[in-house]
Amino acid sequence: MQAFDYYNPTRIVFGAGRLPEVAHLIPSGSRVLLASGGGSAERNGTLPAIRRALAGFHVTEFSGIEANPDADTLLRAASLCREQSLNFILAVGGGSVADGCKFIAAAACHDGDAWQLVSAQEPLARALPLGVVLTLPATGSESNDGAVISRRASGDKLDFSSPLLFPRFALLDPATTLSLPARQTANGVVDTFVHVLEQYLTYPAGAPVQDRFAEGLLLTLIETGPALLAKPDDLALRGTMMWCATLGLNRLIGVGVPHDWAAHMIGHAVTARLGIDHGRTLGALYPAVLAVQRGGKHDKLLQYGERVWGITGGSADERVGAAIAATGRFFAELGAPAHLADDGMQAADIAPVIAKLAEHGLTRLGERGDLDEARIRRVLEIAL
Repeated sequence: MQAFDYYNPTRIVFGAGRLPEVAHLIPSGSRVLLASGGGSAERNGTLPAIRRALAGFHVTEFSGIEANPDADTLLRAASLCREQSLNFILAVGGGSVADGCKFIAAAACHDGDAWQLVSAQEPLARALPLGVVLTLPATGSESNDGAVISRRASGDKLDFSSPLLFPRFALLDPATTLSLPARQTANGVVDTFVHVLEQYLTYPAGAPVQDRFAEGLLLTLIETGPALLAKPDDLALRGTMMWCATLGLNRLIGVGVPHDWAAHMIGHAVTARLGIDHGRTLGALYPAVLAVQRGGKHDKLLQYGERVWGITGGSADERVGAAIAATGRFFAELGAPAHLADDGMQAADIAPVIAKLAEHGLTRLGERGDLDEARIRRVLEIAL
């Protein structure tokens, strides 16, 4: 196991019916930016409940944060924070809203071009505090220090992070997710599953605790995902999924082990170009990454196949292939596409996607940095 530091200051408040507690989680006297997305939190009653809870606070609302939040939209919210001396941000929504609010928190305190915090990875000196009321479990952004921000004008979708961006709290009320469409629910399961795999399915690192944590989450998602699609009103299943998503990327299972975020990096470039749902890009791309990188992942693929899918028969090579195939079948069971062409990608899109990755120095991906441009092309060809 590699040496590591682990730090996560986010307070988790979990359980149905706990939305009113948000008033006790925000410091008294705060001037709050209440930020949300496209309107689902209004329709399902979450935002009205939050407004009632924050009746004693100065609250300014900002809505319309997009899926794959656009920096230009978020910069308007950051200007609002400065103009009205707002000093706390409350994100109500899924990962896009949480990510967007992290950028708002950083941009509101930044004197220069805030996009450079993302595109040039400029160090972050200050950020406004924020909290999250989660309504769409998927990204784990509610309790980590990272965010993924788009800029549609330049065709970019990039990540950035800072310890200053950990939310002060994450309020996880599974009842807020009952109105989610099946497609969004499935996207969340796929995204969470891949988050776990990208911290687990690399090469053995002598980290049995992390391995067993990861395998437990994967097994739980395999049980919960299809059951949740069959019974979308089951609050217990909703809660299990919500907690899995949070644990999938709160950095705990990733300490002391190598990571492979290749599918996510390639997926971001695909989404930036074509607008395909992030979860759906992963459903096609991750099995393709495994197919191309199976040699370097051989030992962990055998472990994954046995412990997660119960694959014990056949030669080692056959078991590796069976583990990859089982992963693809699981994504298909959730409704994710086996091929990006199902969502409109064409062969002509491959070169521009690779060029965008190269523009940002993202052509040495994988846990060993050996997923180069030629291999990325092969991944995209398989996924297409």
